[in-house]
Amino acid sequence: MQAMVALSVLDLSPIPEGSNAGQALRHSRDLARHVDALGYRRFWMAEHHNMPGIASAATAVALAHVAEGTQRIRIGAGGIMLPNHAPLVIAEQFGTLAALYPGRIDLGLGRAPGTDQIAAQALRRNLASDADEFPRDVVELMSYFRPAEPGQRLQAVPGAGEEVEVWMLGSSTFGAQLAAYLGLPYAFASHFAPAQMTEAIRIYRETFRPSERLRSPYVMLGVNVFAAETDAQARFLFSSLQQAFVNLRRGRPGKLPPPVEGFEEQLDPHARAILQHSLACSVVGGPETVRRGIEELAERTGADELMVTAQIHDHAARLQSFQVLAEAHPAGVAA
Repeated sequence: MQAMVALSVLDLSPIPEGSNAGQALRHSRDLARHVDALGYRRFWMAEHHNMPGIASAATAVALAHVAEGTQRIRIGAGGIMLPNHAPLVIAEQFGTLAALYPGRIDLGLGRAPGTDQIAAQALRRNLASDADEFPRDVVELMSYFRPAEPGQRLQAVPGAGEEVEVWMLGSSTFGAQLAAYLGLPYAFASHFAPAQMTEAIRIYRETFRPSERLRSPYVMLGVNVFAAETDAQARFLFSSLQQAFVNLRRGRPGKLPPPVEGFEEQLDPHARAILQHSLACSVVGGPETVRRGIEELAERTGADELMVTAQIHDHAARLQSFQVLAEAHPAGVAA
C-alpha cells in the first residue's frame, strides 16, 4: 500500500551560474505556480545571507512576490532565523503576509544564523548569546499573533489576531525538545544534516505536549528529490547540488554550477564521504526509483509530510522534476 505522506516544497531560490538574483526570484514564483497547480501542500523559502547562490535573503519580501502569483498553496518560511531579528519585526512581516493572503501563511523558526560569522555580526551587531534567549523570543513572537487585549500598549500591526501557522525547525535535538514543549509542528533539516534525524523525531514524539495550536505531534522532513525520465538523467542533474555542497564545505560558496557527468567518481574519498553523509536523505532517479525512495523514507520515519527541495541548474528540468515526483507519488498531492 502506498504511503500517505503529504508533499511540500522548499525553494532556496538558487542562482545558477550565468544568471542573477532577479531571474532566480522570477523562477521561484514560476515554480510556486507550477507546484500549486500540481497540488503540493506548501511552498517555503529560507533565510540565508552572504550566499552568492541563494536569492531568498529578504525572505518575507520574496514570499510576498511568490504568494501574489499563487492561488491555493500555503506559503511560508523554512525558515526565519529568529536570532537575526526582533520578534516584533517578524510578527509584523508575517502578520502583513497573513492579512494579504489569509489562511495561507506558515512561519518556520530556526535558531541558526543562516550565514557565516561575518554576516552574522553585520546582522546582529554582536554575537553575545544566552541559551534561554531563543525560546523566550519564540514565545514572545507567538504572543504578538494573539488578538490584542483592551489597553494593550504594544501590538503587532498587522499581526495581532492574524492566522499564522508557526513551526519549529531544527537540525539537532534542541529544536525537537522546544517544539515538543511548546506544542508546535516540527520540521527537521534532514536534507543537509540527517545525522540526528531519528533521535530528534523520537524525542519530539515522546515528549510532545498538546497545545492550542496542535493536539498531536506532526513531523515534516526535508529531502532532496531529483527526478527525471531516467535514473541516469536524474544523477546528472544531482551533480549541481553535489558540486555546490563541496564548494561550500571548502569555503568557496558560489552560484549553482551546471551539472557534469561522473562528478562523484572524480572526488577524493574525503569529499565523497562528506556528500554521502550530508546528502543521505536524497532520492535521485526516474519515476519508479523516486516512488520507491519516497515510500521507503516515509515508512521508515513515519513522517507526516516531506518537504522536497531540488537545486537544479536548468529551470525547465527543475519544473519537470516536481512534475515527475507528483506523478510518481500522487498520494502526496491534493486532488
